Amino acid sequence: MNTAEMIIEDLPPADLPGAGSPFASAGLTAPEPPAALHGRLLNVSRMATIGEMAAGVAHELNQPLTAIANYAHACERLLSRPQTAPADLCEALRQITVQTTRAADILRRLRALARSQRAEHAPASINALVTEVQELLQTDALVHGVRLTLELAPHLPEVLVDPGQIQQVILNLVRNSLDALTDRPARGGRITIRSLLTPEGEVKLSVSDNGPGVADEAMKRIFDPFFSTKENGTGLGLAITHTIARAHGGSVGYRPNVPNGACFYILLPTQPR
Repeated sequence: MNTAEMIIEDLPPADLPGAGSPFASAGLTAPEPPAALHGRLLNVSRMATIGEMAAGVAHELNQPLTAIANYAHACERLLSRPQTAPADLCEALRQITVQTTRAADILRRLRALARSQRAEHAPASINALVTEVQELLQTDALVHGVRLTLELAPHLPEVLVDPGQIQQVILNLVRNSLDALTDRPARGGRITIRSLLTPEGEVKLSVSDNGPGVADEAMKRIFDPFFSTKENGTGLGLAITHTIARAHGGSVGYRPNVPNGACFYILLPTQPR
């Protein structure tokens, strides 16, 4: 079963196209092909996550752009002086190049996250996938007044994954924690991303927070498509995470964090050595 079929399988019967469903009343008579549906749902989830990160992205981009403007003004002042040392001007120009490269890297990472790509599984380090999106996650956490820390176990075996999809899982879980921490006092929120090797030989990646946790009544449907505890939530983040984990031969789970909060995790089988 491919990932698209898994999403369709997870949908409640009333939500599937057919007689008596809202799709039928809208004049749609046939379900979308599974591969196309999977791609569309992944894109919706990915773009919704990036949209929620907009404030952090704007903050991150503002820093190099401000630096570029300041160094450009410095160049203008240096050129107006008759005795300007060439070395001073060269240094200001070098800093403009550095900050331009930094801004371009931010945009490159965003394009990579937003790009719709065909799923391709390849051996990868789970820690490397986390660190590739660390700067974006840190900035998003900073904007929300949340402290984000990494506790990544060294020398983990590789996992056979689609890197973009696993990074989508990481973004989804961190965004889920940030949403849960919105009602905490300023600067009191904490999120920890951990990786480890389980006794069963699986790689476990978890995201824990010190928010309110998940209510018992919500736990029954927390991974269902289109179920959300947020007023304007799409209900796709955890459902997509669940589907991606299954497509990789793994699983997702939840446990209460100690002493308070939530911990969501994904388990992935390791590559044979």
